[in-house]
Amino acid sequence: MAATVNWTLYQGATFSRNITWKTGTPKVPVNLTGYSAAMQLRPSASSKSVALSLTSSNGGIVITPLTGTFTLNVSATQSSAIPAGRYVYDFKATSGSGQVTPLLSGSITVPERVTRP
Repeated sequence: MAATVNWTLYQGATFSRNITWKTGTPKVPVNLTGYSAAMQLRPSASSKSVALSLTSSNGGIVITPLTGTFTLNVSATQSSAIPAGRYVYDFKATSGSGQVTPLLSGSITVPERVTRP
C-alpha cells in the first residue's frame, strides 16, 4: 500500500525530494538495480490532462540503486508551466521483471507565483 504524502510545489521554484524505499525488520534499503520509476501530476485521478510527468527515463527521477533512493527533480521552468491549483499524484517503481509497486500518493498544491522575473 502506498504511503500518503502531500507537498507544496511553488511556481517558478526548483523542487527536489528524496524518497528512500526500505523493507524488512530491521528496515533496510531496497536494492533498486534494474528498477525504473514514474510519477504523474493531474488535476484529478480521472483527468486525462497531465500537468507534470517525471520518469527515470526523462531524467525527472534519479535512482541510486544501492541506497534505495529515488530523487524527484522539477526544474524552475517546469514548475512555472504548472497552473496554480491542487493536484493529485502517485509514484510507482517498476522492477526489471515488470513488478509495479506503488510507493507514494497524495496531493500537491501549487500556489500562484507572486514574485516574477
